[in-house]
Amino acid sequence: MKVVETNNLEKTYQLNNLAVHALRGISLSFSPGEFAAVAGPSGSGKTTFLHLVGCLDVPTAGTVSVSGNDTAVMTKKELAVLRRKTTGFIFQAYNLIPVLTAFENVSMPLVLLGIPSGEVRERSEQLLADVGLAGMGNRRPKEMSGGQQQRVAIARALVKKPAIVLADEPTANLDSVTSREILELMLDLNEREKTTFIFSTHDKLVMDFARRLITLRDGRVEDEVYR
Repeated sequence: MKVVETNNLEKTYQLNNLAVHALRGISLSFSPGEFAAVAGPSGSGKTTFLHLVGCLDVPTAGTVSVSGNDTAVMTKKELAVLRRKTTGFIFQAYNLIPVLTAFENVSMPLVLLGIPSGEVRERSEQLLADVGLAGMGNRRPKEMSGGQQQRVAIARALVKKPAIVLADEPTANLDSVTSREILELMLDLNEREKTTFIFSTHDKLVMDFARRLITLRDGRVEDEVYR
């Protein structure tokens, strides 16, 4: 079964009474364990595509299926539950909760899922160790570097064992050395956990790491390459 399938996906926004066509008929599918990047210039539709796959927005036309669930027939509450259970998110701005420690940020998805406290601690501490932050669970985001904060974000995305991780420009705020370390970490976790990673990016380094590179232009698939 495909973890993500889109069929003739379209998204149109209204901007100052003008119709902006962000996506124009995107049909793509992703298998378990893929490490894929959606690339293209600014305005190509790559972030919009991730938002639709992540059920953060709804399409104007076409369909999105996530882990076999047709999102078009689901209520907002059902979409929120699906998102919580199946999908982890990594953002370029990290999106950590500043008043919480690294451990609390990582454990939050498990708490929301009602996981028993002992398992919450075990899984959260293991993920912090996996991303190279063992012993740093009590630090708050402001006490950490950008690279360390992104590692916390990766641990938070993976701690609930999602089928899919959506990473929107995850290296945008990192230097080249840290970007490579973060990508190597995500590739290692992808290979060990068989989690599907889908990136949106304009970073050539991310494109080089991707095992599948999809290029968008003006809301359409321009090219697709498997490595």
